[in-house]
Amino acid sequence: MEVNATNAWKDCLQIIGQSVDEQNYNTWFKPIVPLRLEGDVLTIQVPSQFFYEWLEEHYVPVLKQAIHAIIGENARLEYSVVVDSGNQRNPPLVVNYPNGAGIKRSNAQTQNGNGNIEEYSPFSFKALNPQTVNSRLNPHYTFENFVEGDCNRLARSAGIAVSKKPGTTSFNPLMLYGGVGVGKTHLVQAIGNEIKKNLPSKIVLYVDQNDFTTQFLNALQNHKMQEFQNFYLQVDLLILDDVQFLAGREKTQEIFFHIFNQLHQSGKQVIMTSDCPPRDLKGFQERLLSRFKWGLTADLQEPDFETKLAIIHNKMESDGIEIPSEVAEYLAYSVDTNLRDMEGVLNSLIFHATLLKKRIDLDLAKEVLRNIVKEIQADVSVDFIQKMVAEYFKVDIESLKAKVKKREIVIPRQLAMYFCKRYTQLTLALIGQNFGGRDHSTVIHALESVEDMMKTDANFKNSVDELSKKLKLRVAS
Repeated sequence: MEVNATNAWKDCLQIIGQSVDEQNYNTWFKPIVPLRLEGDVLTIQVPSQFFYEWLEEHYVPVLKQAIHAIIGENARLEYSVVVDSGNQRNPPLVVNYPNGAGIKRSNAQTQNGNGNIEEYSPFSFKALNPQTVNSRLNPHYTFENFVEGDCNRLARSAGIAVSKKPGTTSFNPLMLYGGVGVGKTHLVQAIGNEIKKNLPSKIVLYVDQNDFTTQFLNALQNHKMQEFQNFYLQVDLLILDDVQFLAGREKTQEIFFHIFNQLHQSGKQVIMTSDCPPRDLKGFQERLLSRFKWGLTADLQEPDFETKLAIIHNKMESDGIEIPSEVAEYLAYSVDTNLRDMEGVLNSLIFHATLLKKRIDLDLAKEVLRNIVKEIQADVSVDFIQKMVAEYFKVDIESLKAKVKKREIVIPRQLAMYFCKRYTQLTLALIGQNFGGRDHSTVIHALESVEDMMKTDANFKNSVDELSKKLKLRVAS
């Protein structure tokens, strides 16, 4: 029998089936499609990034055992991960992760049907070809699927300006800062992808701080510093992610200072991300910090309710999945950590809906949320929240449940609903029931009103923060 990818993978499945139970076998291995077998390298296609990461985290030993037994001791896996399922006009878009199970994703290459992509090396002597150099960008990160809101409008506008005229605007360098999961990496890679699309002669490189530091140390140990620096000086757009982790690394800061200076003087564009503005960065050379402030510094904040809703619908529509409004609203209010957690929840929701053939509804959303997001909820009762808010605003608890429309009652009532949504696991409907039988739309209006008042009334925000501290102490006790 001819040894091809299909036959080899079929034999691998027989071995895998002896090591995992039927449910996990059907969930994680049956959907895999063997693509090709070239020498000792077996390429398999998996339906999503989430699927790939789950295999890498849980089934590397099982996969290695199977491919070594069937193909040979030197056998390796290559993953072809579907990141966009495509449509009638556009073929599916995949990201290839070579070198087998257990690889580090920082070594990933992308392929889009235009041919081979040149493997990245910090020690390249030859001139870089913008058509083949590995820019290390995720093609899924674009301006089109970056949802704009009040939380990121300035940063997005600056990014679009830079993408049109890299290196020639006053936004050089462009420093974007914000907390975890607010979209910094998405936005800077969208800039890179836009430049590659519209200015194909430009050399674009995205690198995070950890990779930059590792490459620098390798160059230092191998006496290749000049080659390392020469490589970076060929870049037209350098994107350095998580620059805050360069803190305290004197030698790495030194080489980055020289690279930054030469790129800037040559009219090249530099973009950086950080978790805080330059003025708050500690452990940096003063001359480097001063250069960070030359261009534009823009922040990305946690998205408000409307932006979260738009992100949820955008994500689900791009995957061809319809999500009920009540589910989208539940997720928008319940996942109050960051957008990265939200994306994980949505990926899991899509996974359950497609591979396990489940219908997306409120019960499924709650099940997924319990398994993924560790919430600081459940130990605070509605009664406690109502009592605490009533005492703080010096109103009667029963008035919070009554149909009183005086402002001095409405605001505490809305705030109590807000805290119930944040610190309990009650649905919007059940929260409404605890406030005189109001419906879920009233609760939604209350939540939106509280968020709006927090933006416009500093005294009210201080009151919310003060009460939040008391609730968190209650949860921790």
